[in-house]
Amino acid sequence: MEEECLVQVEENKQVIFRGFIEGTPKETDLQVVVGKKIELKAPPKASGAFLVKNLYLSCDPYMRGRMRDFHDSYLPPFLPGQPLQGFGVSKVVNSDNPNFKPGDFISGITGWEEYSLIRTTELSRKIKPNDIPLSYHVGLLGMPGFTAYAGFYEVCSPKKGESVLVSAASGAVGQLVGQLAKLHGCYVVGSCGSSQKVELLRNKLGFDEAFNYKEEPDLGAALKRYFPQGIDIYFDNVGGDMLDAALVNMKIHGRIAVCGMVSEKNLSDPQGIRNVYNLITKRIRMQGFLQSDYIHLFSRFLEHVISYYKQGKIVYIEDMNEGLESAPSAFVGLFLGENVGKQVIRVAHE
Repeated sequence: MEEECLVQVEENKQVIFRGFIEGTPKETDLQVVVGKKIELKAPPKASGAFLVKNLYLSCDPYMRGRMRDFHDSYLPPFLPGQPLQGFGVSKVVNSDNPNFKPGDFISGITGWEEYSLIRTTELSRKIKPNDIPLSYHVGLLGMPGFTAYAGFYEVCSPKKGESVLVSAASGAVGQLVGQLAKLHGCYVVGSCGSSQKVELLRNKLGFDEAFNYKEEPDLGAALKRYFPQGIDIYFDNVGGDMLDAALVNMKIHGRIAVCGMVSEKNLSDPQGIRNVYNLITKRIRMQGFLQSDYIHLFSRFLEHVISYYKQGKIVYIEDMNEGLESAPSAFVGLFLGENVGKQVIRVAHE
């Protein structure tokens, strides 16, 4: 009885998913609430679970797909009335799992809340604090970074000297794709949605060229201007009109890695593309992929990218938002192009 009195109890602020949506997410689709108080005690014996304090949460475009009442996908929909779930960096508070001890830092799937009980541990990975920011484990060294790495090297099959187009190039994935392509000896052009991002791509991320697609009345002509000889590789994060324009400008035997479709306003009523005939005439390989298809390469990815980062060969831009209160606007901002770099929510300081 005395021991129970010593158990620390904390309020647990949460970001609740209010209900299924159609179209682009709005801030009103999410609600920040103070949930039930949580006891920071060890999970039940033999449960294998552990309790974490969340430090950083990742805002990712794929999460929009989980906001639909659609069950035929690689991830189930979110549960209305429950906290969102996504990738995060957390610190273990208490544990019934010998692999994750109090004080350990981990990355993996967690709740959008201050404290989470992690019952499914297969996707949790212990991380060692070092001279790389912990938040990078939801970006550069997390799912977005690995998506860039696997998509570029495994799907695009790059060769030195090839011409590469990256859309949403200043985002979580695109910024690393462009830098990896430059390190591979490619000519790289990025498309983005503001003059600020154009300058970032050219001056900080090392792209050869960059342009604001909103200022181009004819995307096909814009791509012809930057790629007069055609595009070898298109890393597609947006779909829509940019994909259509790229298809017309691809070289024979070009490769398109289809990573995202953020330009689609309504996933339940998708818009078609018109220039697919080019897949035949130019013998283009266009392939969708998930980073989880290549999880066997994750340790190699970490080794390579950490080395590049420590040598100063790559940089990584974050758009850091403070507190769970900022979560709805930070998440919705992804789909409005408001983020500059990887969108992250800092729940608590380390």
